[in-house]
Amino acid sequence: MTYKMTMAYDGTNYHGWQRQKNGITVQEVLEGILSEMFGKETVVTGCSRTDAGVHARIYVCSFSGDTTIPTDKIPFVLNTKLPEDIRVYKCEEAPENFSARFHTVNKAYEYKIVNRAFNDPLLRNFVWHYPVQLDVEKMKKAAEIIKGKHDFASFCAAGSVVKSTVRNLTELTVKKDGDIITVRAAADGFLYNMVRIIVGTLVYVGNGKLSENDIKELIEKKDRREMGITAPPQGLSLVEVNYE
Repeated sequence: MTYKMTMAYDGTNYHGWQRQKNGITVQEVLEGILSEMFGKETVVTGCSRTDAGVHARIYVCSFSGDTTIPTDKIPFVLNTKLPEDIRVYKCEEAPENFSARFHTVNKAYEYKIVNRAFNDPLLRNFVWHYPVQLDVEKMKKAAEIIKGKHDFASFCAAGSVVKSTVRNLTELTVKKDGDIITVRAAADGFLYNMVRIIVGTLVYVGNGKLSENDIKELIEKKDRREMGITAPPQGLSLVEVNYE
């Protein structure tokens, strides 16, 4: 049987979603518990390869297996075994060929910045503290230029291996509520560190290191070195995953 599972996690203590050699990951923890529950090695496919320190408010994964546990009770069993920074909300049967990764039609991320002199200690694991005042109106104008279907090679970290760097960024908004700036990005797919580089570039516009009028030209140059810094991981959360 194929299962589709919806969950959330605080990525602070993990080296991202995907299993790797240099540190504990969310996938590794989840697969270990599922393998114990199902009595055989269980491989889980995730909807996104979140980086070390990145969070997921909504995360979808899929796996196959057979168990006598009713499908709707699987989250209850898992949550008694999982660490407190990972929680499963829902488990349901899915078509046999369903893949949480390859059947997504779009995903959305949010990035949060605390824009004031001092950070909030209660939010420090979930925001980028940026003490220099940012011009949010300029950031909004730059976001409108970045939004759309482009070759996003300028917003892709080195080392990424993909067939194409063209993506359709259907949503890119910048909102400020008090001292919290939230950047929301939705697309049919994202490149390696794409959202964090977009945020770093918007911050460069907000602090005057780049002009919003420079953005279109820099996108066309397809040169990562021309864009802003890569924003730190802790401000980023996956917040929405949609399927057909």
